[in-house]
Amino acid sequence: MEVICIKKSGFVELVSRIDCLARILRKKEHIKRKDLEEWLDSQEVCHILNVGKRTLQYYRNRRILPYSKIDGKIYYRAEDVEKLIQSSYQPLKA
Repeated sequence: MEVICIKKSGFVELVSRIDCLARILRKKEHIKRKDLEEWLDSQEVCHILNVGKRTLQYYRNRRILPYSKIDGKIYYRAEDVEKLIQSSYQPLKA
């Protein structure tokens, strides 16, 4: 086992840099979690749109609803699902 001696000022600077790095990593982790919250899986989208898996497949094939495939699982951005709902909304006529 080795013992390394450093000046107090060097130690304080090292701790300061580690704290700064920890803050940056926490901020990135928060952004990552926020991004993940905006993604929906196929089951959630089927429930929101009140459609079946086959209809969702049709939307993907026709490029009606954009998607991403990660490790064999398909995800949709909540924003894109909302746009699809808004584009198909027709107000009732009085």
